[in-house]
Amino acid sequence: MLMPKRVKYRKQMRGRMRGKAQRGNEVQFGEFGLQSLEPGWVSARQLEAARRAIVRAARRRGRVWIRVFPDKPITQRAAESRMGKGKGAVEYWAAVIKPGRMLFEVGGMPEEIAREALTRAKYKLSVRTKIVGAYERAGGGS
Repeated sequence: MLMPKRVKYRKQMRGRMRGKAQRGNEVQFGEFGLQSLEPGWVSARQLEAARRAIVRAARRRGRVWIRVFPDKPITQRAAESRMGKGKGAVEYWAAVIKPGRMLFEVGGMPEEIAREALTRAKYKLSVRTKIVGAYERAGGGS
């Protein structure tokens, strides 16, 4: 599963997800991409599940690029613990996703297989997405 090797600070504040993705919002490496339409956090588990779905659907043809990395630590308090006593332990790692951000790209496979693989991956993610081609206008979410 994806996670940083080391970080400067163990715990982060939640932050805001305002605006559209300024970079990473166009197909760069492959022929088709999975683009987010709404802001949110995508956990490392979700990314791995989506990656596996793509690889399985493509039957190891072509190539897959993961365009996001889960580098935000998400903390949770233990169940039924009292208030106070500080911030909870790091539970999982997530990638911060803004609208328009390209999550996955695939290349080197026929279009119908690529679209099928990315459709399978869509179901594994917690944000709404759309499939875009390298030759289409890859604009921000609606």
